[in-house]
Amino acid sequence: MPAMLNLTVHVKPGSRKGPLVVDDAESTPEHASVTVFLQQRAVEGAANDALVALLAKHFKVAKRDVSIIRGHTSKIKHLRIDRS
Repeated sequence: MPAMLNLTVHVKPGSRKGPLVVDDAESTPEHASVTVFLQQRAVEGAANDALVALLAKHFKVAKRDVSIIRGHTSKIKHLRIDRS
């Protein structure tokens, strides 16, 4: 298991399905891809905060180990998860 995981996330804020993490079929071990359904709306960073908390719980790491690298204001985000 790699210490660092680069992850492409397609976020669906304001979803009734959320919170839910779905692995994408085209995901590879080198660069994983997931779709995340969140109940929180993309207002004042609420969806980003919820995304970090949900992925930290999903990957069993602390929230400080999940960082948004690119896409703070986009539905497609690039994250790095430190699993060490």
